[in-house]
Amino acid sequence: MANSTPAAHLKRPTANSHGALSISRLASPAWRFPAAALAALVVTIGLTAADYRWSDEIGIALLVATGGPVVARTARGALRGHFAADIVAALAIVGAIVLWQPVAGLVILLMQTGGDLLERYAEGRASAAVRELEARAPRRANRTRGSVIEVIAVDDIAVGDDLLVRPGEMIPCDGVVSTGVSHLEVARLTGEPSPERVAPGSVVRSGAINLEGAFHMRATALASESLYARIVELVRTAQSEKSPIQRLADRYAVWFTPITIVACIAAWAASGDPLRVLAVLVVATPCPLILATPVAVIGGINRAARHQIVVRSGAALEQIGSVDTAVFDKTGTLTVGYPEVAAVRAIGTLSELDVLDLAAGVEQHSGHLLARSVIVEAERRAVVIPAASNVIEAPGQGVTGMVRGRRVSVGSSQFVSAEQASAAEAIAAARASGHGLRAYVAVDGHAAGVIEYADRTRDGLPQFFAELRTLGVTRILLVSGDHHENVAELAATLGISEARGDMMPDDKVNVVRALLAEGRRVLMTGDGTNDAPALSSATVGIALAAHGGGISAEAADIVLLADDVTRVTTAMQIGRRATGIARQSIVVGLGLSGIAMVAAAMGYIPPTAGALLQEGIDVAVILNALRASRG
Repeated sequence: MANSTPAAHLKRPTANSHGALSISRLASPAWRFPAAALAALVVTIGLTAADYRWSDEIGIALLVATGGPVVARTARGALRGHFAADIVAALAIVGAIVLWQPVAGLVILLMQTGGDLLERYAEGRASAAVRELEARAPRRANRTRGSVIEVIAVDDIAVGDDLLVRPGEMIPCDGVVSTGVSHLEVARLTGEPSPERVAPGSVVRSGAINLEGAFHMRATALASESLYARIVELVRTAQSEKSPIQRLADRYAVWFTPITIVACIAAWAASGDPLRVLAVLVVATPCPLILATPVAVIGGINRAARHQIVVRSGAALEQIGSVDTAVFDKTGTLTVGYPEVAAVRAIGTLSELDVLDLAAGVEQHSGHLLARSVIVEAERRAVVIPAASNVIEAPGQGVTGMVRGRRVSVGSSQFVSAEQASAAEAIAAARASGHGLRAYVAVDGHAAGVIEYADRTRDGLPQFFAELRTLGVTRILLVSGDHHENVAELAATLGISEARGDMMPDDKVNVVRALLAEGRRVLMTGDGTNDAPALSSATVGIALAAHGGGISAEAADIVLLADDVTRVTTAMQIGRRATGIARQSIVVGLGLSGIAMVAAAMGYIPPTAGALLQEGIDVAVILNALRASRG
C-alpha cells in the first residue's frame, strides 16, 4: 500500500556512530566474550605453567587488559548509585592486580564475564514497537482543490483541507466525512473487529483503513496531532519512562556487599596481611548472585518456550510471578476477536436451516467479515451451500442474488428493505425487537429471518480467573474500546467487578499508570495496536500473537504464541518457580561463601585456593539453578 511507509515527522534520529574506541565500548556485551575466553585461557596457562617466571607477568598483563574495562564499568555504575552484585568482584580483580595474584583475579574475571554473558542472553532483544508503529503510519494524502487531486506528504496537511480517501488507504489524519459512504477497519484503534460505517458527518480517526467506497473528509487536526501519531508517542513515552526494576541479585547485594567490606576490614585489623583481605574478597565474590539468577531465568525462558510462551527479558520472568493486579482487553483477548453467528431466527414461513441455506448461497460471493461468519456457520451445521447467480453487492450494506430460483437479499435493514420493499414492514418490526450486530434476510419479497452475531467468549475463563486469584492477583479489570454496555455485560458474566468501555489507547495507559501510582504491580494483557501503549506501561505486558501479533507483540514483555489467554497463569507459575529456584541458589551459595569468608579471614584459605573454592560453589549453584528448565 502506497501510504504505509513511515511519516517523516515520526522518524527518530539515529545515534552518531563516530568517535574513538572507549572503555564503555570495551565493556559492551561484544567485548565480554573474548574477555571470558582470554580469562579461561590464562587460568589454564597459569595452573599448568606455574613454575615459569613469565607466567605471572603474562597473567597480570592480560588481567589488566581484560579486567580493566569490567572494573571501569562497575565503577561507573557505583558512581550512579547502582549498588550491584559485581562490586565485590571488581574489588577482587583490583586487589589481585595490586597484590600480583593473576590466577585468583582471572578466575574471578572468568566468573564475572561469564555471568554477564548469561545475563545478556536472558535479557533478550530490545523492543521494536515504535519502529513498527512508525513503519505503518500513513505518509501520503490526497488533497483536493476543485477538480484537482494532488498527492502531498502528511506533514503538509492543514486543518480544513479536503482529502480524498480511496479504498484500501489509511486515514491520514483525524477529520469529518464530507461526502461518500464506506466502512472502516478500526481494529488497530479500538480493538473491535466489526467494520465501522461512516457517512457524511461521521468522525474518522487516523490509523483506520478504508475498506470500500472512496469518500471525502475535512481535516480537523494535523497528522502529527492525530490519533495514530499519539499512539506512537504513547508507546515511546511508556518505554522511556518505565521504572527500572531492581533485579533479584541486586536486592541481595544491598546487604551482602557491606558485610563483605566489614569482613575485609576485620581481616586487615586482625592480621595486617593484604593477602588475607584479597582472600576474603575472592571467596566472598558473590558468584551465586551473578550466576544463579541468569541460569534460572534462562531455564525458565526455555521452559516457557515449550509452552509457546516467548519471554523477552529476564526481568519479565522475575516480575510475572509477583503481579497483584491484572488488566485485560476484551476483544481478541477474552473473546475470540471476530463476530460469529450466535443465532439464526426465522420470522416467516421458512425454517432456520432454510434461512441459513439461502443466506449462505449469496454470502459466499461477498468478502465482508460477517459474510464469512455465515459461511462458517453453514459449514458447521453441515449445510451444502447452494450456488447463486446474478449476485450484486452493495459494499458494506448487503448482497442480493438468485438462489434455488428465489431472490435472496441479506444485509442491513435499510439495504434489505430497499431491495425488497414488500418486506420492509416486517424487517422494521424485527429490527425493533432486538439489538446488537445483526443481518436481515428477505426472500421473494417476504421477511425470512434475522442472523445475530456475537464475539464469543473464550472457553475456560471462569477457571482461569479463579486460578489468577489463587496466584495472588487481588484486583482484575476489564478495559475495552467497545461500548461500555457490552463491556459491563461481559464483566458481569465473568465475575469481574471493574469494567470500563469506550476507551481509546491513551485511556488504557491512564488506567495502568493510575494503578502503578497506587503501588500495584500490574499485568496488562491485550492483542491489538490499541493495546500497545498500555502493554509498554505495565509492570509486565503480555500480548496474544497467535495470528501475528505485530505491534502489540513488539511492545509486550511476554508473547503468547498460542491463541489461549489462560496461558497467562502458566507464565506466572513458570516465573514463580524460576525465581524461587534462583533465590534458593542464592541463599545457599551465599551461606557457603560466608563460611569460606570466615575461614579466609582467619588465614586458612589463600587467594588462589579461595578462587578455586568459589568456582566449586559456582558449580553447585549452577546445577541447582538448572532445575528451572525442567517440567
